Amino acid sequence: MIPLLGGNKYATQKTVPQLTKDSFKKVNPFNRKIMNIQSRVLMALGALMLVGLYYMPFWTIDMHAPQYPEGIGMYIHIDDVTGHKRHDLQSINTLNHYIGMAEIHAEDFWEFEIMPWVIGLLIVFGLIAAIFGSMKMVYAWLALMVILGIVGLVDFYLWGHEYGNNLSPDAPIKVPGMSYQPPLIGCKQLLNINACSWPYTGSIFIGLSMVFGGAAVWFGKKGINK
Repeated sequence: MIPLLGGNKYATQKTVPQLTKDSFKKVNPFNRKIMNIQSRVLMALGALMLVGLYYMPFWTIDMHAPQYPEGIGMYIHIDDVTGHKRHDLQSINTLNHYIGMAEIHAEDFWEFEIMPWVIGLLIVFGLIAAIFGSMKMVYAWLALMVILGIVGLVDFYLWGHEYGNNLSPDAPIKVPGMSYQPPLIGCKQLLNINACSWPYTGSIFIGLSMVFGGAAVWFGKKGINK
């Protein structure tokens, strides 16, 4: 109580609330467990690693045959498919014509329409998790990354199955019982063509993203502010 001149003899003194760790937890809408700064930085780096997918292909398919001594191939991006060299995609489509396979054009893949948005949402979600320091959000982000990877591989396999088995009956070259499904991962002999399918540069960014996210969980568990 403090004395006043005039009016009421005493008035109650108001205290200013102090911002503490507990008060921050109360306004954090995502989680009561707040990660330390080290974990937040790792999580932010993990999310930002995905930016590399907008500039680098994440998969490659190589083909070597006597008629293609230097090899031909294609890169798969999150929004496009391109040849290793300028005319490679045209050469692949010419080969496909002779054996009855469908031509490859970027506009035929619905995945290229949504993948840039999916990756963008993952980046934003990861950065929000880093800002709020929410362990639950980091777990959710890692789970979404794993689910996306599994769905992507399944989708790639299903496309390869359709691509290599749904052959035109009017193909100039027909081999009874032959299918041309490319390998999911690794190499496969298709007539006189050795086809190899491997992750490419963009997949390194995906791996680094997962490593940083996992490290954020590791250090976050050790340094959560309780």
